Amino acid sequence: MNKILAILLLTICYPCTGFGQEFNDYFEDKTLRIDYVFTGDAKKQNISLDELVSLPGWAGRRHNLDRLALEGNGDITLTDKASGKVIYRTSFSSLFQEWTSEEEAKHIIRGFENTFLVPYPKQPVIVTIQLKDVYHNPSATLTHEVNPADILIHQKGNTHVSTYKYLLQSGPSSECIDLVIMAEGYTSEEMPLFYKDAQIACDALFDHEPFKSLKSKFNVIAVETPSEDSGVSIPRKNEWKKTAVNSHFDTFYSDRYLTTRSVKQIHNWLAGIPYEHIIILANTDTYGGGGIYNSYLLTTAHHPMFKPVVVHEFGHSFGGLADEYAYEDAPSPMYPYSTEPWEPNITTLVDFESKWKDMVPEGTPIPTKPETDPKIFYTKVGAYEGAGYTKKGIYRPTTECRMKINEAPVFCPVCQRALERMIRFYTE
Repeated sequence: MNKILAILLLTICYPCTGFGQEFNDYFEDKTLRIDYVFTGDAKKQNISLDELVSLPGWAGRRHNLDRLALEGNGDITLTDKASGKVIYRTSFSSLFQEWTSEEEAKHIIRGFENTFLVPYPKQPVIVTIQLKDVYHNPSATLTHEVNPADILIHQKGNTHVSTYKYLLQSGPSSECIDLVIMAEGYTSEEMPLFYKDAQIACDALFDHEPFKSLKSKFNVIAVETPSEDSGVSIPRKNEWKKTAVNSHFDTFYSDRYLTTRSVKQIHNWLAGIPYEHIIILANTDTYGGGGIYNSYLLTTAHHPMFKPVVVHEFGHSFGGLADEYAYEDAPSPMYPYSTEPWEPNITTLVDFESKWKDMVPEGTPIPTKPETDPKIFYTKVGAYEGAGYTKKGIYRPTTECRMKINEAPVFCPVCQRALERMIRFYTE
């Protein structure tokens, strides 16, 4: 797709209120870290402000400040208090929102940490954060003021910075996407192993398009975050470890789902280091992982499928891509048939025009029947039934893709375009 059409699509989907806005008009070259606690159950959710933190430098985008690349499951808006002008927006997903679709959420109230980075305002701003339900309607909203001169904004990152080194340094943070790779379950003595694993992850990512062609738009930083114990926790085996970010398998009682709820701890380790996106490598050969859009990805580093899994999970955490595999006949509670998913690589056909219809060859039937040749990893772009964990009524772009199976060697053309759009959104 040419750049003019891409810009038009972004403008149509996400109207901007200040097209000519410059970063320096409203922001310092610093980061405001906002820590929240999301609480609630399946029926009702709430947002509470926890802590405000000031960090040196701003590693995020300096373009498209008042636009959203994707709708996400929630968003944050910064409005200049004096003028009422929207000066920054970002979207996200959260483990909490996923949990609200679980059976446990019908019986108990829980709280989850969530941390977001926004540019540091020069003048007081009004911050509005909202969570959305599976129908894309607001389910919880909090509005609060931030005065950048507030003496109780915690200053971090000026001292006691974690040891780190660049695996890839393409340019300044103002021009590149800063990606950090953290160690989880590696002791101080195992840091050489961590650096080796981090390099493998970095190389695997840039073996894939569009990252390969746009490698010059990334910086990659390996951060030493040592753990007291080697390995990570596996609750089903009654194995509990003392690790850097307290990760564990069996999230939501799913064997291979590896996550952490210690989100503030992740960001405390990274204070003083330029970062936007986070990869956490777990020192284990147990299969598993998890990736959350604009939050983090966590995956095992010593399973044979390490390389394809870390790339798959980065598709979630960086690109907002959905899982394209399916294992249930009943519709997933996360993707009701009546609503078009916001993720760019799956569709209910409610609004196929907004997805990849323009990439479907003329004459291709929608829905599309898959090829029968098992040697074909993906065929022509169409709408193949089975995606978003559901066998019926949700569709993916091709028969196979990195977002569906580990054996697929590449992202499909639709996922590649979505990822390229995201990279350019951050940097151009």
